[in-house]
Amino acid sequence: MSQIVPPPRRASRNPLPAALRTAFRIVCGAVILLDELVRPLYRPLIRRIAELRLMRAFEGWIARRSPYLVLVLIGVPYIVVEPLKFLALIGIANGHAKVGALAFLLANLVSFVLIERIFTAGKAQLMTLRPMAWLITTAGAVRASVVSWLHLAELKARLRVLARWARLHWR
Repeated sequence: MSQIVPPPRRASRNPLPAALRTAFRIVCGAVILLDELVRPLYRPLIRRIAELRLMRAFEGWIARRSPYLVLVLIGVPYIVVEPLKFLALIGIANGHAKVGALAFLLANLVSFVLIERIFTAGKAQLMTLRPMAWLITTAGAVRASVVSWLHLAELKARLRVLARWARLHWR
């Protein structure tokens, strides 16, 4: 009995998927780059907040919750904060620069502090959920790959030298 062999698949001629992949990579690279360059500015604040007794108690409480509740605890502030960032940018564009900038900075601060602390405290629970473990691991690998590809350690060192030079010469 003869087998039916399907015809060979032709390569897709639609350039849209390749363009979308490229755009996604560019956006991810830009976000990771910006985060890596801004992180040293807010890291001391996060460290101080993490040392507060109230924050340690909050993180301990999160660590004892179920993985699904941790996911909700991350999702709720994210759903509230992200639209606020967008509204703040609209405010800046409409001429309310001071109020918009303040709202944008506060929304980012809440995002950095609250969401990051919840994630840090609940990461062990989230890793028990297979899709979340895959997502966290993949995101970490992508971040490490982008950081390595962009030589961010060298870039940060050069920016520190430039900042020192600027402080010395602009006084």
